Amino acid sequence: MAGAARAIRDVPRAVRMLAFGAFFNSVVSFTFVYLFVYLTGPRGLTLAQAGLISGIGGAGLVAGNFTGGWFGDRYGHRRALLAGATVSGAVLVTLPALPIAALYVALPLAEYAAGVVRATSSALVAVSVPDGARRQGFAVMRFAGNAGFTVGPPLGALIAARASYDWLFVADGLGTLAFAAYASRVLPARAAVHAKPAYDPQAPGVWRELRARPTVLVLLAAILCVDLVYRQQYSTLPVFLADHGMDTQVYGWLLAINGGVILCLELPAAHALRRRAPLSIVGTGLLLVGLGYAVLIPGAGLLFAITMMLSLTAGEILYKTTATAYVADEAPVHAQGRFQSLYAGASVSGQVLAPPLGGALYSAAPALLWPACAVLAGAAGVTVLAAGRLRTRPSTETGSLSRLPAG
Repeated sequence: MAGAARAIRDVPRAVRMLAFGAFFNSVVSFTFVYLFVYLTGPRGLTLAQAGLISGIGGAGLVAGNFTGGWFGDRYGHRRALLAGATVSGAVLVTLPALPIAALYVALPLAEYAAGVVRATSSALVAVSVPDGARRQGFAVMRFAGNAGFTVGPPLGALIAARASYDWLFVADGLGTLAFAAYASRVLPARAAVHAKPAYDPQAPGVWRELRARPTVLVLLAAILCVDLVYRQQYSTLPVFLADHGMDTQVYGWLLAINGGVILCLELPAAHALRRRAPLSIVGTGLLLVGLGYAVLIPGAGLLFAITMMLSLTAGEILYKTTATAYVADEAPVHAQGRFQSLYAGASVSGQVLAPPLGGALYSAAPALLWPACAVLAGAAGVTVLAAGRLRTRPSTETGSLSRLPAG
């Protein structure tokens, strides 16, 4: 607990305030958990229609993560965050009243805006936390988000049971608008003291900057691969457990183990490992993700499932915060938002790719799924461990800004 408290104290007040807002926003962001049930239940859609709308919405979220940082670099991260939260909240509030046809546009728009919020939140942390403390800063944000998600789904279930599923979207939308109002107060617009302008049309493009940082490119590719593996826990894993005699309650307890361990250990781990080489921590984390799924190869009993989740959770604790901070540390000042967008997009890509690819493999050859996951995550981990030997060609200035950007 002392390490967690010290990690929180080490980050700037603005990040702590933003983390509190992220906690609240995560509490009310429960609609995606019940979206499929809502579409096939109260809305009366077929499984195929619900799957298509959900898939389009997921694609919108990934697109928002990939592109949101550009808005931040161009117009200011604070301004982009407020715009994204406002659009997402406004659409969610009206979604229950929209006809079915409009959902094909409204849902991906709301998810796209939510992706922009996620990317710009990361960029705000990156530019406001000094070098050497970013891991703690991102760990505080993840702690807040995970704590909120622990509260959110049960609260959403209560709202759906006591009122209706429509009220889930209204509550989510109003909560997101409240988050926008809160962020506008705790992140006040003010002139920032920059080493260089946040947006410089004469500065090198993001792809040139990435080519000058081959380790970042390797890391992004590894995260893209491992997220496809990591998110099998939300798609094929519950099916696998059911096929081996374990019910939904067991799956729920496994997710509870994941959330509980992260809440207890991620902040202390970020503080304790803050001086260790980041790529070695990330690579080890990816190997643990692969090891977790490898545990399921010989058997599917309860002990195997718990061991798998503990290994997966340990890997998540090591790689997620450290990888986010590494990308921020390597990013040039003028492209901080875009670098964070690339990482954010890679880190949620599995939300779209994991269910269809994992489901197809599990349907065609069930015995191959977990070996494939273990090999893919293991290869990603080994590649990141080896990437530390690559040389980075100096390009433009990297580092943090001492104050939040204007706008």
